[in-house]
Amino acid sequence: MIKIAVIGLGYVGLPLARLFATKYPVVGFDINTKRVEELRTGKDHTLEVDETILLSVLKDQQNDVPGLFCSNKLNDIKDCNYYIVTVPTPVNKNNRPDLTPLYKVSETVGKVIKKGDIVIYESTVYPGATEEDCIPVVEKISGLKFNVDFFAGYSPERINPGDKEHTVEKIKKVTSGSTPETGQLVNDLYASVIIAGTHLASTIRVAEAAKVIENSQRDINIAFVNELKKIFDKMDIDTNVVLEAAGTKWNFLPFKPGLVGGHCIGVDPFYLAQKAQEYGYHPEIILAGRRMNDSMGEYVASEVVKKMIKQGLCVKDANILVLGITFKENCPDIRNSKVVDVIRALKEYDAKVTIYDPWANPEEVKREYGLEILRKMPERKFEAVVVAVAHKEFENIKTNSQIVYSIKK
Repeated sequence: MIKIAVIGLGYVGLPLARLFATKYPVVGFDINTKRVEELRTGKDHTLEVDETILLSVLKDQQNDVPGLFCSNKLNDIKDCNYYIVTVPTPVNKNNRPDLTPLYKVSETVGKVIKKGDIVIYESTVYPGATEEDCIPVVEKISGLKFNVDFFAGYSPERINPGDKEHTVEKIKKVTSGSTPETGQLVNDLYASVIIAGTHLASTIRVAEAAKVIENSQRDINIAFVNELKKIFDKMDIDTNVVLEAAGTKWNFLPFKPGLVGGHCIGVDPFYLAQKAQEYGYHPEIILAGRRMNDSMGEYVASEVVKKMIKQGLCVKDANILVLGITFKENCPDIRNSKVVDVIRALKEYDAKVTIYDPWANPEEVKREYGLEILRKMPERKFEAVVVAVAHKEFENIKTNSQIVYSIKK
């Protein structure tokens, strides 16, 4: 009998656990007690899983029938035979990969894994991380031997936070295993619930590499159009109009300029870059793209200030409204938000910045960035308004400001 433990119930883990729970008994495990208690009531503050859908698979106690039981107790996952890891893989302040969450969760798996079990990692990593960094931890804690007593798989997550069209079951899944037989078992497991199909990679390293280049490619393409924006701004040409014209060719890639943050695109290229450097190769294009995209926050602030000066407005002590602080539109996810760079740069000009975001959680923003935000549109007058995130609430928003700067244009 298949019984699955999904470890980590965030933006990636919860949708996956919910999906598997339609066919298998699933234990959703998270060390965050508050998160577990929230999910047991059918609430999901990430808004990735609808309350009605979540309630349809939730169960109050653990048993061997399909459904999702959420827990923060290690004993509740001891009788599972598939352990799926969905924890974040951040970078530190020096933009170096931080595998601490993976090390800790590997220790957790090591305490419960048994002979014949399979651990599957979904977290984005550099090629080799699963077998070279994570599995040795599982071996050490469990006392079991890899590919003899237990086995491993890697199936990179492709969740797009806030996207209600491309949900987990509708996105083709790359799978892999530490042995050919394990790869087939892992592939069959995902294929049983992923209606978009699966792609069985030849090795775990190939699957890891495939995932990390997906986001690196997007990062580089966005960096290109961000550079175009800087060029065309100097020429007084609307970048969006240029992209619209160029997009009439069938093979033109429709990327837009903007701030590149979040848990994936703004982070994953650093994983690939570090591994490349360990092999003696300095990646030029990947890191150049990162530098370009990381510079956009300060660039946006400077453009706003220039427009204010041209209008004869005093920047010092000016009231500036920033609309949006999440890392992308129509989503409450604030992880690695680059809007924060815009806000900090504006404050360096001694401007008074007010932030309004109807999607973000004020407590999370305060805890993560030390910033206060409003959940309701302020009615007072501002010298400038920066539309930082394209939330649907901002589409027809009206302000009495002299300057309205939209990052998407």
